[in-house]
Amino acid sequence: MRASDTVLPHGRTIRSFETGAADASAAIVWHPGTPHTGRPPAPLVAHAERLGLRLVSIARPGFGGSTPHPGRTVASAARDALAVLDAAGVTRAIAAGYSGGGPHAVALAALAPDLVGAVVAVASPAPFEGDTGVDGAGWFAGMRAPGGLLAARQGRASRLAYAEHEVFDPEQFLPVDWAALEGEWGAVGEDAQAADAFGPDGAVDDDVAFVTGWGVALAEVVPPVLLVHGTGDRVIPFGHAERIAAALPHPELLAREGDGHVAVLAGLGPALDRARTLLG
Repeated sequence: MRASDTVLPHGRTIRSFETGAADASAAIVWHPGTPHTGRPPAPLVAHAERLGLRLVSIARPGFGGSTPHPGRTVASAARDALAVLDAAGVTRAIAAGYSGGGPHAVALAALAPDLVGAVVAVASPAPFEGDTGVDGAGWFAGMRAPGGLLAARQGRASRLAYAEHEVFDPEQFLPVDWAALEGEWGAVGEDAQAADAFGPDGAVDDDVAFVTGWGVALAEVVPPVLLVHGTGDRVIPFGHAERIAAALPHPELLAREGDGHVAVLAGLGPALDRARTLLG
């Protein structure tokens, strides 16, 4: 694993982690969930090795040593990732993201369609459409613990204040999720816990970005997008995948029956296999 810092023109730093041949031009570009340290989980590293691809994992601003960027959007964070990829010499990529990383993988494809040949978005939230209700068919509908995102609708200061007393609700996860965390995907939970060392800025700014404009439109995403989503997800409900699919030019919705927010990661490998064929 190689860690590196890319200094942007305005002085901020973005940390990334790489595996695979440093001179390989084709890569999986990984956008981790919220929160994260930027280090890719071991199962993902194994998938990249199996597919013969370099792996570049991006720590968004405020996470894992990357400089915080209050007021950032999904699109601006994706532009930060593009700067990392340019410095690393990546010229062809699968943009992949999990949970909070999903929007950033999609945005990368919108911004750089010549670079991104395919997208894999696992358990990704959809763009916010202005609906604030927690019942019915609204953006928050079906979320077990929407408190942080609801606070983010009131602005960054409100979300930061919420972070001071935020308590994890274990009922967000299904029994199949807890089983996944006890298995190979335990690395995701461990990484989320390790992210606490970097403070709340990353998660706060992620949530604010999710409930404001992404800065790109789904209709602008030219590459095919594989949407992997569990039908039982209580963190980002399945309806979000349906919303994204309805707005994309070339979606493939890969529903995982009964999976929750973590168990759905079992579908990452098959989706990457499919994306590898699309990459060419």
